[in-house]
Amino acid sequence: MSKTLRALIIVLLVASCGGGQTSAPRGLDDACTILQQRPEYYRAFRAAERRWGVPVHVQMATIHQESKFVADARTPFKYVLGVIPMGRQSSAFGYSQALDATWDEYRNAQGRRSAKRDRIKDATDFMGWYMNQSRDRNGIALSDARNQYLAYHEGHTGFSRQSYNSKAWLVAVAGKVDARAQMYQGQIAGCRLRG
Repeated sequence: MSKTLRALIIVLLVASCGGGQTSAPRGLDDACTILQQRPEYYRAFRAAERRWGVPVHVQMATIHQESKFVADARTPFKYVLGVIPMGRQSSAFGYSQALDATWDEYRNAQGRRSAKRDRIKDATDFMGWYMNQSRDRNGIALSDARNQYLAYHEGHTGFSRQSYNSKAWLVAVAGKVDARAQMYQGQIAGCRLRG
């Protein structure tokens, strides 16, 4: 076997192993299980909490709703005539399901040009940044998972106009996010975690 072929095989093997975890952890209804399986999540949540003040359980409940902890989550395809794919429903991507324009605004505002939506540390920092804007623009407490989620989904202007009131399904989802945040908060209180 030639040296070039051998080098190419090694490069391909290394590349195939180097993508990181994109799948969800097991046990999404148990915060302790999630954080014990993925200690990097806990470090990222704690870093965002220290920097931005958004509690870990609020971040976790929002990420659960947005991506179910799947790093490369995307919105579904739109179809014409029920069978012809015509692109995705939106540009939302990654753990936080940040839209392209909002993600670019965050990267520019924070000087984080290399930040990636499929990297948990960057996704949680983005959420902290965004939720602080929700607090500053709309007076939403950082611990208010329900209203933070509504502002996260509808945008700051949409939230201030209460556009969610015409979307009963969204109000119900926000209630579920709030209930999950409370559940995660109680679970985290009993976890043995380091970070």
